[in-house]
Amino acid sequence: MPTLLLRLQGPLQSWGTTSRFDERDTQLEPSKSGVLGLICAALGRDRSEPVDDLAALTMGVRVDREGVVLRDYQTATGVINAAGKVDLKRTVVSPRYYLSDAAFLVGLEGDSLLLTQIHQALKRPHWPLSLGRKGCLPSPPVYLPDGLQECALIAALSDYPELSDGAGRQVRRLLLEASEGAVRLDQPIAPFAERRFGPRFVTTLPLEPQEAPCS
Repeated sequence: MPTLLLRLQGPLQSWGTTSRFDERDTQLEPSKSGVLGLICAALGRDRSEPVDDLAALTMGVRVDREGVVLRDYQTATGVINAAGKVDLKRTVVSPRYYLSDAAFLVGLEGDSLLLTQIHQALKRPHWPLSLGRKGCLPSPPVYLPDGLQECALIAALSDYPELSDGAGRQVRRLLLEASEGAVRLDQPIAPFAERRFGPRFVTTLPLEPQEAPCS
């Protein structure tokens, strides 16, 4: 089954999955909901449209450079209080977490025609692409000219050249969807406008310095 590879690399990224109210978290790797949101932007798919076809893709992540977690905050006034009225005197502080200087190779395995459509859309995206939040812009393009690989997910992730100098000379992490493992609450189960996400299982494997053949 073919695999589509994406490069997620930039000064800042943020992949929140458990954010509630004013505090906005980030995972240490890209979330599936965030990656599919990026793809929807490339395709020009509205937030109210179904994403069942995208959610059916199997995702994997290769961590080429671990990011450094940064904490920032924003303030807002004129928020709505518990009574449903705008409070002009109240200032809300919202802590925001980001990953700095991280580099990820993301793979999506599934239907060939859908992956081809996504690959073409990433080259000429309908809307601007971002790495988790609108202010987090990719520095090198997400699109990889040779990103459409005719091999399985784990082989494609293992064999593709390093994104960060020296990454291939050390043990890296591979995160793969599996039938069991750590639970991530980032599987879209409805259009993004409804903000409904279910669990999926992810297993982490070490990728040794020697590369595995793509077969």
